[in-house]
Amino acid sequence: MTPIKLLRRGVQRRVELVPMNPVEQLRAGRLAHRVTQLLAGLVLFGVSMALLLRADLGLEPWGVLHYGLIQHIPLSYGVMSIVVSFAVLLLWIPLRQWPGLGTVLNAVVIGLAIDATLALVPPVEGLGWRVLVMLVAIVGNGVAGAMYIGSQLGPGARDGLMTGLARRTGRSIRLVRTSLEVTVVVVGFLLGGIVGVGTVLYALLIGPVVQLFLPMLTVRVERPAPRSPRVPREPAEAAGPVAAEVTGPAAG
Repeated sequence: MTPIKLLRRGVQRRVELVPMNPVEQLRAGRLAHRVTQLLAGLVLFGVSMALLLRADLGLEPWGVLHYGLIQHIPLSYGVMSIVVSFAVLLLWIPLRQWPGLGTVLNAVVIGLAIDATLALVPPVEGLGWRVLVMLVAIVGNGVAGAMYIGSQLGPGARDGLMTGLARRTGRSIRLVRTSLEVTVVVVGFLLGGIVGVGTVLYALLIGPVVQLFLPMLTVRVERPAPRSPRVPREPAEAAGPVAAEVTGPAAG
């Protein structure tokens, strides 16, 4: 089967994202497969974010904020990503949301992968190479997002903030996401973050790329049946003299 046919077949695949709480996510089956895909997706996400920084043509919205913050706080780009992730998780508390395994790993693994990639990949020279690295980073980021979303082990801190605000305010996901990302871009830019053509292309392309790959990468799971509450046993009545003697099966 040719790569084009495989891609077309994957796009036509229909697997639902199942709404589950953190405990149900762990009980939904195929856990080893899903954790492996989750970790691979998070590493790829961090690598792609680092490549976007190396391209130096503009960062993704939250990356603009991270880069702006490290101009004033002596932390690495990856560590700042981790710090911001846990700060955003604190905003889940009033929204009454609970993080899943994927949420916690998302906050940590991406930042570690960013710093590891920046230590290995030098700055990219030449406009043509920078454009190519930028495009690879955007596509890779979209694939990575589809991988960790498709593992069905909980949203990232920022995605969870978006969906939680949408649920609590009654506003659309699109409006809430746009408002959040415009806010972090403006704040990040004022702090010294990098805004450019990469920022615009990321905003335009990331949704379609995730939508393209998500059907291929969503792991099929079934929501676990709710556990029936345990019924407390009634205390046994004291047996009388006759009942105490009847311990075996009833006589025929």
